[in-house]
Amino acid sequence: MRLGDLPLENRIFLPPLTRCRSTQPGDIPNALMAEYYAQRTQAGFLITEGTQIEPRGQGYAWTPGIYSPEQIAGWKLVTDVVHAKQRLIFAQLWHVGRVSHRALQPGHEAPIAPSAVAATGVNVFIPTGPGTGKLVPPDTPRALSIPEIHEVVEMYAQAARNALSAGFDGVEIHAANGYLINQFISERANFRIDAYGGSLSNRLRFLREVVEAVSAVVTPDRMGVRFSPLFGTTTEERVYLGLLEDNPAETYTAAVRVLAEAGIAYVSLAEADWDNAPEMPDTFRTSVRDIFGGRILCAGRYDLHKAQHVLAHGWADMIGFGRKFIANPDLPARLEHNWPLNPLDPATMYGGSAHGYTDYPFHNP
Repeated sequence: MRLGDLPLENRIFLPPLTRCRSTQPGDIPNALMAEYYAQRTQAGFLITEGTQIEPRGQGYAWTPGIYSPEQIAGWKLVTDVVHAKQRLIFAQLWHVGRVSHRALQPGHEAPIAPSAVAATGVNVFIPTGPGTGKLVPPDTPRALSIPEIHEVVEMYAQAARNALSAGFDGVEIHAANGYLINQFISERANFRIDAYGGSLSNRLRFLREVVEAVSAVVTPDRMGVRFSPLFGTTTEERVYLGLLEDNPAETYTAAVRVLAEAGIAYVSLAEADWDNAPEMPDTFRTSVRDIFGGRILCAGRYDLHKAQHVLAHGWADMIGFGRKFIANPDLPARLEHNWPLNPLDPATMYGGSAHGYTDYPFHNP
């Protein structure tokens, strides 16, 4: 199949997966990360872990950035090995907004957000020493001024330029999981009364401007956006898929229309993935297909049966596997041949060394 102007060999993608393995100080991608991505190039398409576009965009210790020369050089290690395997890789451009803590912010300032309202129901991970950290609630953010919003839009564009310099084939804009762009979209986090708040059209303005600025850099054919529409409440500890709107279908069909009008290559839908999570309604899946002419990517606790069901109905073009791909670097072959899967070690998901990162075994038939 094709994604924008790019040919792909299969419909499996590696979705963005935060692993917190960057080199310190400086949040720099490294050779260990390059090995991790190279191991997973049986996927037809790879998307990096969330990559902060500026120092204020960080909400978790040891996640990589894409704003310094050292970070760009580090990402070049990753793109080189992926391209050596004849695969394509996009960088996911990330800004956490209010989902952060002063310990992670330059000068220990307050995080930034559309409105000065703290995030609840989520923790952030701050460093307490070399290789050690702890979970803490986010700090109350300060609201961005309109000139500052324009500056952040330009930071997204600059991050896209940096991604091209690092050898990426394109970029994905992270507009999901309750982070900065999602905060502007959501009536739960955006209480502005200016051009960036109030009506749904105004709440979508920041998304529109970021999409326009980034597509001017990479072209629409080399760009995707990720959303996380939530269709039911959750009391799961540390689940932070996104913000539940009064009318999520209305909010996200309008958001998808923004992407359709921009003509970008794909929309990625991150589905709720915890036990007894609310399902994404079939009516919403159908609406997205009707509205959006590009590719639709879906991920969120998929197995082969669910993947085939969604593909068969035409609701998606590609399926991402997260936890399974962490534990099974050769996941596409295992799915194809019905080989058993390695179990995931949750204790090694965030931070650490090669253990639980690059030492999961390939299947030996």
